[in-house]
Amino acid sequence: MTAIAAFPRNAESWLDEKGKGAWIAAMVLGFIVFWPLGLALLAYMIWGKQMFRKNCNHSYRNSQRHAWAMHKPSGNAAFDAYKAETLKRLEDEQEAFSDFLKRLREAKDKAEFDQFMDDRARRRADEARTVDPVE
Repeated sequence: MTAIAAFPRNAESWLDEKGKGAWIAAMVLGFIVFWPLGLALLAYMIWGKQMFRKNCNHSYRNSQRHAWAMHKPSGNAAFDAYKAETLKRLEDEQEAFSDFLKRLREAKDKAEFDQFMDDRARRRADEARTVDPVE
């Protein structure tokens, strides 16, 4: 994910960590800088973030608790070993799949570039034939 595409998610996480006050300050600054931005933040806070819930960063804390629980030992050594092996296997598969997608994109880019170069060479050859007709 590019940095530009990740910015909204990172900003949301940062504001969630800081709490409701940070969201309100961001909204006020949004109204000062560019009023539609402030309006968009207000709408997101009300409908998207459920502003009137007890705590805005509930989902952030929940995800952190879930991540911690994934690595917390259960007390059963056999199960913990199985869980660690399974998680390692899944991470390896995810990495292999990411590598596969990268190779696939590179192959597609190379094929498109080769096609472009072939088309370009064909056009130049056609232009050369039309400019210097052989008698």
